[in-house]
Amino acid sequence: MTVTLSATLAANEDIERRRRAGERVLHLAFGEAGLPVHPALRDRLAAASGRNGYGPVAGAEALRESAAGYWSRRGLPTDPETVVCGPGSKSLLYGLLLALGGDIVLPMPSWVSYAAQADLVGSRPLLVPAPPGEGGAPDPDLVAEAVRAARAAGRTVSSVLVTLPDNPTGRLAPPEVVARLVAVARELDLTIISDEIYRDVVHDPALPYTSPADLAPERTVVTTGLSKSLALGGWRIGVARLPAGAHELRRKLLAVASEIWSAPAAPVQEAAAYAFGEPEELVERVALSRRLHGAVARAVHRSFTAAGALTPEPQGGFYLYPDLGHLGRGGSAEITKLLLEEHGIGVLPGHAFGDDPAAARVRVAVSLLYGTTPEQRLTALTSEDPLRLPWIADSLDHLARGLDGLAGGRLRQPG
Repeated sequence: MTVTLSATLAANEDIERRRRAGERVLHLAFGEAGLPVHPALRDRLAAASGRNGYGPVAGAEALRESAAGYWSRRGLPTDPETVVCGPGSKSLLYGLLLALGGDIVLPMPSWVSYAAQADLVGSRPLLVPAPPGEGGAPDPDLVAEAVRAARAAGRTVSSVLVTLPDNPTGRLAPPEVVARLVAVARELDLTIISDEIYRDVVHDPALPYTSPADLAPERTVVTTGLSKSLALGGWRIGVARLPAGAHELRRKLLAVASEIWSAPAAPVQEAAAYAFGEPEELVERVALSRRLHGAVARAVHRSFTAAGALTPEPQGGFYLYPDLGHLGRGGSAEITKLLLEEHGIGVLPGHAFGDDPAAARVRVAVSLLYGTTPEQRLTALTSEDPLRLPWIADSLDHLARGLDGLAGGRLRQPG
């Protein structure tokens, strides 16, 4: 087994090295929320800093109760006993793969760590394309074909994963796709893992949202955390909602947790319990974040559309997935290298997300455009028109010039 540094982390470190060397690089490669921590959360963390005991493996009772309330308010009644907490939803996803066993169906493209984690636990991922123009959920008809073929070849396929909304495409799988996938999962007896870390940053709150747990609570595990909605990536805290009655899965997941992370950090759990309770000031912060992510993502979308790229409109999070194949400049690795080395634009190649290396698709993250200081980021967060802020406008100009240079100066400017 060959284990390499995560593509997102590797790109982030490379871009930071280039910046320290004096290069100007527009950082569109790292999916960090790019916003300051809310003062109320800092206060909670500081107040809990004296808590240095390990605590329960499943997580503190207060956090599990708070997370249960969070899901219940979203139409998913949840018993705190079905909640398991971990140091980030990424760790919980890894633990779930170990606990479930067997191979897993993943959307193509999908977040870089899903397939990598499957490889680490000895699972062979089945990469199944999302429906055209969509992302986050594999095409249900193709899932049925792939699972039947794999089982006929002697493989054990246990689960299927969705991301709602999606990284890398920024799309939210439509309710009808989720419903069809749930029907396939029931027919083929697959556990559904629904990664909903971006649920609260869907740009339009009126957009229809269906979780597989709404339709198949008996076979759906939901994971989430605070790294995206409240910009707490460095705090490392996540929660998983297991199906009611899934006692054996819970036992296995806790066994894995006990041997890998023991328990999440106690002070962070205290702050997270407050956050999942959704006090008014944090609800307002998430709403402002959602507005900012959407405004900047749409502006970047306009730039790529002006460049002639086929780019599905972003609907959630801070990602886009443009296809620059019309330029005839090679596949995803080649186009990524050209953007970085010749035009100072850092993105991630689509093949890192399991996509066809010959396709010139790249993952673009907009969330590090909000500013380089906490003051700039807070100003962007509260601005009615963040695109007019000088540092954001300058970054968008840099992007437009780079895309124009990539096309040899033939592009029309975005409106």
